[in-house]
Amino acid sequence: MSRVLVARLDGMGDVLLAGPAVRAVAFGRRRDGGAPNDVILLCGPEGEAAASLLPGTAEVYSWSCPWIVKPAPNVQKAHLEVLTAFVRQSRVDEAVILTSFHQSPLPLALVLRLAGVDRITGASTDYAGSLLDVRLRPGEDFPEDQPEAERALGIAEAAGFRLPPGDDGRLRVQGYPDVRPLVGEEPYVAVHPGAAAPARAWPPLHHAAAVELLEGAGHRVVVTGGRGETRLTATVAGPSALDLGGRTDLKTLAGVLAGAQALVTGNTGPAHLAAALGTPVACLFSPVVPAVRWAPYGVPLELLGDQSAPCRLSRATECPVAGHPCLSSVAPEQLLDAVERLISGVPSLSTRRKVRHP
Repeated sequence: MSRVLVARLDGMGDVLLAGPAVRAVAFGRRRDGGAPNDVILLCGPEGEAAASLLPGTAEVYSWSCPWIVKPAPNVQKAHLEVLTAFVRQSRVDEAVILTSFHQSPLPLALVLRLAGVDRITGASTDYAGSLLDVRLRPGEDFPEDQPEAERALGIAEAAGFRLPPGDDGRLRVQGYPDVRPLVGEEPYVAVHPGAAAPARAWPPLHHAAAVELLEGAGHRVVVTGGRGETRLTATVAGPSALDLGGRTDLKTLAGVLAGAQALVTGNTGPAHLAAALGTPVACLFSPVVPAVRWAPYGVPLELLGDQSAPCRLSRATECPVAGHPCLSSVAPEQLLDAVERLISGVPSLSTRRKVRHP
């Protein structure tokens, strides 16, 4: 059994989207007939909790990467040596570096080479020289506009790792608790109003109005959020929705989303967590990044928001357009209709077209 390091150094959602690639490395057989592998998942601090939920991960190692994490730690010899020492001690035979289109695998490949890793695979637009043994050229060896989960799986396949028979390549997580003592037994819709980037957030009062409409239509609503979002979740939950703001870690949140009829959220980590649980998503998606790459993958989906708005593809964290029209233009009534379609099992055709052609 080989020791293979799979690297995905950014956020929670990014790590969840790497799940099919991790399973390919862990459970699939290589083209050369080799046995399944022992996977060490190298991630950043924001992805560590998600990494522990992925099937196929034998070990998780968290490291703050100076060219990925924000705010970035200083580039210091001692900080790099922490990673190289771990890689040497772990007897890593091979590495698969997973990146998005705006990231380069080459800095990490250099560090891993210095740590003694013999075989490294990654996707790079830049000449890689001897840093990569298997180099994919984005836009040439694979299309740029494809879901991130498929991009990651393609990198793993280029390294020689394929999903085992019977694995459909969807997102998956495991190890989350039964949360019925927390949320009750009756069906509910989950609403997660927060977002790491303000440009990706629907206005709080739109959320609150949507919760009122959902409750008026007979749906029980559970509102979720982190410890720093309790004022937001209280506003959105109002007097009658269940407010779980600040009361769930990632595993508990997974349990909440697993039991939901649908999730309402933006382009967030919880959207990808819901997808990994098979929960339909009404996604208020700001087009600052392309939906074809980042929309919830492999589940019934309603994509809301003006995907041709002026902020399109800007990668902005703060909305560059006054009034945040790409999302503020979505009425709470539209959100209610989207949730009703998801629960009835009839997502709109227009949604599917928007995801494929941002």
